Amino acid sequence: MEFDCEGVRRILGKYKFRDLTIEELKNVNMCFPHFRYSMDTYVFKDSSQKDLLNFSGTIPVMYHGNTYNIPVRFWILDSHPFAPPICFLKPTANMGITVGKHVDAQGRIYLPYLQNWSHPKSVIVGLIKEMIAKFQEELPLYSFPSSDEARQVDLLAYIAKITEGVSDISSKSWMSHENKSANKVTVVGGGELSVACTLAVSAKGIAEKLVLLDFSEGTKGGTMDLDIFSLPNVEISKDLSASAHSKVVVFTVNSLGHSESYLDVVQGNVDMFRALVPALAHYSPDGVLIVASQPVEIMTYVTWKLSTFPANQVIGIGCNLDSQRLQYIITNVLNAQTGGKEVWVIGEQGEDKVATWGGQEVMNHSQAQLSSRAMELLRVKGQRSWSVGLSVADLVDSIINNKKKVHSISTLAKGYYDINNEVFLSLPCILGTGGVSEVIKTAVKEVTVTEKLQSSASFIHGLQQQLKL
Repeated sequence: MEFDCEGVRRILGKYKFRDLTIEELKNVNMCFPHFRYSMDTYVFKDSSQKDLLNFSGTIPVMYHGNTYNIPVRFWILDSHPFAPPICFLKPTANMGITVGKHVDAQGRIYLPYLQNWSHPKSVIVGLIKEMIAKFQEELPLYSFPSSDEARQVDLLAYIAKITEGVSDISSKSWMSHENKSANKVTVVGGGELSVACTLAVSAKGIAEKLVLLDFSEGTKGGTMDLDIFSLPNVEISKDLSASAHSKVVVFTVNSLGHSESYLDVVQGNVDMFRALVPALAHYSPDGVLIVASQPVEIMTYVTWKLSTFPANQVIGIGCNLDSQRLQYIITNVLNAQTGGKEVWVIGEQGEDKVATWGGQEVMNHSQAQLSSRAMELLRVKGQRSWSVGLSVADLVDSIINNKKKVHSISTLAKGYYDINNEVFLSLPCILGTGGVSEVIKTAVKEVTVTEKLQSSASFIHGLQQQLKL
């Protein structure tokens, strides 16, 4: 099909980089001339809408000696080529989607090429070539037997909405065919922390089913021994759909940086989350997302944005471990004649955390001395994987069993301590089945506390502004 350059130019009137986009589309047409172009309305998950150029067609995929024409659809954002396209499979009525590492149940396509998109190195033709290569390893579609077609009506209707640009996460009647577990928990990651969280949650006996998603290759991951010495009700999987209907999803994945800058390492985590969070949020739309990845404040913010969940459903482990330890030290090590439960560690995880004596505007002299001594003892206590795992299990317990217990966890701090930016900091929160039901408004008015929290918020916000979401 001949590329209508002037026609495309007219419909791209509002695109910021129209000429660059047209040049790219010309190259696409030379390699894949059968794609058809149109301008349609894309509806994002937050219900915002935008008229975007899209093109659809088929790509040839060789699989087990046969060539399959895989139908796909690309949405081109108005900031292209500086932002990657949004890509979907477009299955016909007799096709089913094979959910895997690169495709979710909606048919949305996730590839390293998209995650690492960077102009001018990244181009649509290169994206399509990688798509073909990945689909040759695992074919993303299969044909239904005729007896199964009726059962897929709701699913296909849902996928049709998605590929046409409607991202209605509440339209999920297809999920009713799945077996639901009342108390299901998913841990995402293959390292020591993920194993520690899995063991700690399993030991508490709070999950009827526990899924560990490990994407590491071969035996390099930390889950091999768990696989060898199988635990009751624990499933190890690489399939994101195995997480469906989880009440809690725990993120432990971290990018391993070497000589890169701090910002590069954080961006590596963001890139991984961009491929994971939307799909996992889709599979468990009523679940609570717990972030243990570092830096926890920024990655909790990233998870919140990518999931489009309400803020109360997305939390970070924050200063929960520090708070529990500080309370224990005051009561059991220093033998203080006071309720250690009144003390909280809040703010940014790390050196800038702040100890507060809840409910009082200013600590009296003895309380200040006690808190100072306890913080000194706390600083010598390092955080190991098993200790963080126990802390995560503590949070999962409060959610699964609706304990309404107060934890110092990373939550949206906007509106507290005169913080005006969308950042996550640890604050005392009541935690239950739906996540955070209430943020405890402490009466602390010490200038130093407010200044430290505002300083942390400003620093975190500055880093967030530099990340590519």
